[in-house]
Amino acid sequence: MTSTSEAQPGGARPALAYHDAGFLDSDEGRPLRILSEYLQPLEVFRRRRLHDTIVFFGSARLHEDGPLGSYCDAARELARLVTQWSIGLGAPAHRFVVCTGGGGGIMEAANRGATEAGGRTVGLNIGLPNEQRPNPYITPGLSFEFHYFFMRKLWFAHLARAIVAFPGGFGTLDELFEILTLSQTGKLDRRPLILLYGSEYWNEIVNFPALVRHGVIRQEDLSLFRYVDTPAAAFAVFERELATGMAEATPALAKSVVCEQPGTTTQPDPPTRRGDDGAR
Repeated sequence: MTSTSEAQPGGARPALAYHDAGFLDSDEGRPLRILSEYLQPLEVFRRRRLHDTIVFFGSARLHEDGPLGSYCDAARELARLVTQWSIGLGAPAHRFVVCTGGGGGIMEAANRGATEAGGRTVGLNIGLPNEQRPNPYITPGLSFEFHYFFMRKLWFAHLARAIVAFPGGFGTLDELFEILTLSQTGKLDRRPLILLYGSEYWNEIVNFPALVRHGVIRQEDLSLFRYVDTPAAAFAVFERELATGMAEATPALAKSVVCEQPGTTTQPDPPTRRGDDGAR
């Protein structure tokens, strides 16, 4: 794309760099586009007082009247229960907000359940050639469009207090294993609760015990997640195990953990100022 600064009528002022669409869409502008997908959601979450989330993963291809339609009903009901509970906490910021990938299927069902309960709900959409369009149940102003998968994943991981993964395909597996890897490696200072909804499905799709048997994960890694089979059971885990005390900053972002390299000494982080998001 041609930059508007390349051809100017005589005496005309060139566009400011940050108003130059050609530059912003260029290879050289990529770092600014990446940074924008961090800073723009951060500004919105601060302004809208969104403290933390419960993330729902699952397939966009499931429908209420399809073979796995009961999972859509379950996602809708669980999101309703979570949102009613969150509203009842009476916190000064929005707690445990239902967050999805913003598309159809399981994602739409979860956003719908939260909206029907009278709460706010987030959609982190991504531009794809097929399937992925924002569903109509996302709270106005809390629907985001991402170009970069890794920036979208950052917002799933750093705001989440819990993850519930419903049946899904490659996208769901990718998102789930990203969170499992962050939890296993301790790269975030706050490990989210991870629930796999639908034990029959997950036990067929992923043979976790075989990973232990082959020595590629440890037995204790199986404790990073648990199975649930009803909305009531999933909600009971959240209600019992999620701390309702709030961090000082909103949004309450998990911090990335810096791992020490051999022969080096890690310097402590500087004190966090009031209002800082706490992320590295």
